[in-house]
Amino acid sequence: MRRATRDDLRPLPLDAAPRLLGGELRTAVDGDAVRLRITEVEAYHGQGTGPVSDPGSHARMGRTARNATMWGEPGHLYVYLSHGIHSCINVVCGPEGVAGGVLLRAGEVIDGADAAARRRGAALPLTAVARRDLARGPGRFGQACGLRHPRHDGIDAVTGAEWHDATAELWLSDDPVEMASGPRVGVAGIAGTDAFPWRFWIAGDPTVSPFRWGRGAQAAQFTR
Repeated sequence: MRRATRDDLRPLPLDAAPRLLGGELRTAVDGDAVRLRITEVEAYHGQGTGPVSDPGSHARMGRTARNATMWGEPGHLYVYLSHGIHSCINVVCGPEGVAGGVLLRAGEVIDGADAAARRRGAALPLTAVARRDLARGPGRFGQACGLRHPRHDGIDAVTGAEWHDATAELWLSDDPVEMASGPRVGVAGIAGTDAFPWRFWIAGDPTVSPFRWGRGAQAAQFTR
């Protein structure tokens, strides 16, 4: 394992996303450290990014107060609130000024399981299924790592500098993984079909989240 660099994350999200598989997000929040092996990711491009417009991105209409971190320096984390409840974690990728992020959809807690379980409200000792599910899905991943919107939006995972009593470090693995790809999970309309096979995961890994169609995506899939 090695620390991620800005150059690792300067490619557009669609190119950078597979590189994150098998890597780790290591966080320390309120004195509790957790290490998560990344097993599933999704790429999102902002307005004007890449050859194909991405209708599923928070930055599809341009820069806003909400998505400002996506337009910044690669290696920072865009932490947003999903459904008003879940803090979800994205690695900003692409050149500065070109919006893009890679959503960390799922992972395996390899250290700090007790802290992750407390954050998730899971009973201890953990069963095998409960341990598998600690970071299975983007909301659970966000809970397990301890980063919260809006407090930790913009934290730098390259330098690991402290940000509001938290640190985050992104590590990459040089070991190859067996990768699969397909439509993004729960994304509405055409953006959630195989027109955008922008989800990548480690094939056969039990912590990968199950697929579900987004609103109108299944109909869009079969009318393409």
